[in-house]
Amino acid sequence: MAERPVVLETRGLEAWYGESHVLHGIDLAVREGECVTLIGRNGAGRTSTLRAILGLTDRRAGSVRVRGQEVIRLPPHRIARLGLGYCPEERGVYKSLTTHENLTLLPRLGGDGMPLSEVLAMFPNLAERADSYGGRLSGGEQQMLAMGRILTTGARILLLDEITEGLAPVIVEALGRAVSLLKSRGFTIVLVEQNFHFARHLADRHYVVEHGRVALEIPAADLAEREEEVGRLLGV
Repeated sequence: MAERPVVLETRGLEAWYGESHVLHGIDLAVREGECVTLIGRNGAGRTSTLRAILGLTDRRAGSVRVRGQEVIRLPPHRIARLGLGYCPEERGVYKSLTTHENLTLLPRLGGDGMPLSEVLAMFPNLAERADSYGGRLSGGEQQMLAMGRILTTGARILLLDEITEGLAPVIVEALGRAVSLLKSRGFTIVLVEQNFHFARHLADRHYVVEHGRVALEIPAADLAEREEEVGRLLGV
C-alpha cells in the first residue's frame, strides 16, 4: 500500500514574539489523514508551533509547506485558504451572535465545507442551542462551536489547540468521538493537548516538544514501551 502524501511539513521552523525567540527549529511532517499530537510541558512551544505554521507569530523563519507549497512568506489569510482550519485555545466564538450565525459566518476556503446538518449531527448540543448567543453557551458548547465552525469552511487540515482544557469528562468524550470521526473521514489533524490520556488513543504519532524543538517522535505502536521516557519528558 502506497504511503499517503505529506500535506503539512515544517523544517527548521523558528518563531519570535517580539524579541523572544520561542521556536528553535521545529521539524515535523504530517501525512494526509493522519492525526498527530504535539505534547510537552507548558511553555514548550506547542501552541507557538501551530501559530507559526499559520503565520500568526511576530516573525518566523525556516520552511512551512502545505501540500508541497512553501508558505513561509504568505500572510495568514492566504495560508488558511490552502485548507487549514485553526481552533485556538481561546476558541474565538462571537459571543453576540447565535450558534447558527457563528456556524454560517466564515467564508468557504474553496473546497466543499461540511454541511451544517452534519456538523449539528456531530455536536447535538449545538442543534439544541442553535438560537442561543455564543456568550451564553457553556465552555464545552463553545468548544464544539469553535470546532464545528472550521468544518463548515472546507478546511481539511485541522490545527486543534487544547480542545479539552477545563471541560467535563462527558464533553471530552464527545470531542474524542468527533476527532475519531473526522479522522475516519480523511481529515488531517494536528492536536496540541495537555491531556495525554485523551490524545494517546487518537493519534498515529506523537511529537514531544521541549524548549522550542522536537525532542522525540513516537509512533503510536511504540508508545507502551516508551511510556517511562514520555512521562519523564512531560513531567508526569
